[in-house]
Amino acid sequence: MDRSMLYRRFHTLLIANRGEIAARVIRTARAMGLRTVAVYSEADRDAMHVALADEAVLLGPARARDSYLNVERLIEAARKTGAEAVHPGYGFLSENAEFARACLDAGLVFVGPTAGMMTAMGSKSGSKALMEKAGVPLVPGYHGEAQDEATLAKAADKIGFPILVKASAGGGGRGMRIVRSAAELGSAIVSAKREAKAAFGDDTMLIEKYVDNPRHIEVQIIGDSHGNLVSLFERECTLQRRHQKVIEEAPSPTLNAAQRETVCAAARKAAGAVNYVGAGTIEFVSDGKDVFFIEMNTRLQVEHPVTELITGIDLVEWQLRVAFGEALPLKQDEIRLNGHAVEARVYAENPTKNFMPSVGKISTWRLPAETGGLRIDAGYRERDSVSPYYDAMLAKMIAWAPTRDVAIERLNRGLQESDVRGIVTNIPFLSALMTHPKVRTNAIDTGFIERELAVLASAPPAPGELELCAAVAAIVNDERQAAQGEANSPWQTFGWMPVGRRQRSFAFRVGHGPEQKITMNYGSGPSTLVIGERELAFTVAPKDGGFDLTLDGVKSQVAAVIDGHELYLRTRNGRFDLHWVDPFGGESEEHVGEDKIAAPLPGTVVAVLAEEGAKLEKGAPILTLEVMKMEQTLRAPYAGVLKSIKCKVGDIVQEGVELAVVEPSGE
Repeated sequence: MDRSMLYRRFHTLLIANRGEIAARVIRTARAMGLRTVAVYSEADRDAMHVALADEAVLLGPARARDSYLNVERLIEAARKTGAEAVHPGYGFLSENAEFARACLDAGLVFVGPTAGMMTAMGSKSGSKALMEKAGVPLVPGYHGEAQDEATLAKAADKIGFPILVKASAGGGGRGMRIVRSAAELGSAIVSAKREAKAAFGDDTMLIEKYVDNPRHIEVQIIGDSHGNLVSLFERECTLQRRHQKVIEEAPSPTLNAAQRETVCAAARKAAGAVNYVGAGTIEFVSDGKDVFFIEMNTRLQVEHPVTELITGIDLVEWQLRVAFGEALPLKQDEIRLNGHAVEARVYAENPTKNFMPSVGKISTWRLPAETGGLRIDAGYRERDSVSPYYDAMLAKMIAWAPTRDVAIERLNRGLQESDVRGIVTNIPFLSALMTHPKVRTNAIDTGFIERELAVLASAPPAPGELELCAAVAAIVNDERQAAQGEANSPWQTFGWMPVGRRQRSFAFRVGHGPEQKITMNYGSGPSTLVIGERELAFTVAPKDGGFDLTLDGVKSQVAAVIDGHELYLRTRNGRFDLHWVDPFGGESEEHVGEDKIAAPLPGTVVAVLAEEGAKLEKGAPILTLEVMKMEQTLRAPYAGVLKSIKCKVGDIVQEGVELAVVEPSGE
């Protein structure tokens, strides 16, 4: 094939993706003078990446298969806008060989490896066979073509439990199950196959030995069309949950200089086996002594910014230069490692409710400025909507510093100064992770988060004296600011009253807990707050996003968001949600029981696991939904009889819809 068809100079780039990666690619492309084209679904009409691009094309309905996964519509979008090249980002079609081939057939430059390279390295099974021939160390496993249950069971028995059942075409932990006994194997294969088919359109499985207490280490590589191939050091991605990376850092704090060179050399050998062109990642698992190849991702990774920060290299710029047909700007011995970088993935999910995805409109979006070694790659803004149709990642926060300890401190400070409202996020969970002593000392493995979940995802602390005072200050400050536009309003003077001193009483509660009362004395003389037997002098100085509260001579910064009678506060003690009890009564609340078996979010029923009339123990599985590309199993809230199932496999159900009824046994 004429190489000029694969790599050539272009001026207009279509980004076949959404969210933060689309926004990130657009920024570099525009800095290089390229015209950019975004694509979007009906759910993403007002999305950030659409606003950033020079042009944008509607692909179709919200479901990914009708929009972002529709190859014909993507090619047509490029044709309509005069785009000469396509950047696939990650996820969606980024590792789809047919999409790469379709771009080439349409005369478009695909910013990534060729379809042949994807086929060879993108398949976990195929790449393992290739690495075996190249002499790259592998985890013992089965990656053959036969996929019947008997063959897989025989392979698992030969390898020895525990084993990992894994989708050959997948990534991100989808279609992956840890199996610790033969009795668990059958159901694990069925579930993994179903999830892999839904996510990747391919339910081919491989089986490999599960390495206990493993570490996940990966090497960033990039090659050009002139035969140059370099590695850009390694990343440690050991902090995972359900095989999904949560925190990534570079370089790995686990490896010494000799081990670093060994694993990077193995990565270059692996990519060199297919004369790889483009950016990619070679992934390894370590048992603490040896390092084994597990797979290659033939695309840019979510965590690529940590590599950029320690090398000073813009990987998207290098991807585009390789696609232009240029040689890599640096040779291997010219690439330098500088400092340490750590990245946290910010998701719309609730860690205290088993990481249930959160959807809705972002009412408040306050993230710190990108200064002092802090970088934020975001795909959302204030007033944007988070839909249930796509991955729940909102942004990535990355910190660089000369040392690992300082990088972690900078990242944690950035997380602590972030306030996102309207949806629930994992920001407090990430901060708890960054401050955990075992994370600080690198005493972790891929199972660490699951073991420490009770601590990391614990409920927020109860509000104390500072928070109750801050709640009153927030209300008074809000009232004063609201009065700024009213001429001669008495609230423009804090604590104004016509004569003498007055009192104003407040009551707050957390959830359905008891009321906590506080009184404000104001008028002539200093304003004070009374809690129980204590009376505290206080003043409030407004500032962007909150105020400075001086309480008995100690000044504290408070971030505050008020939505009717709901208050969000961030103080030095953490984040707090309080309800301001209506001082005039009229409280009306809907109490929703925890025993209702209902869809937590819009989703698709993918499996019914129990029959009507069946006797169920508490926690018994009833049905499985696919929500935000992940499976969620709904279980019996108590022991009883399954009275009815109100849905069937394939049904698309809306949030809150009752799906099954269990009649309690009365025990």
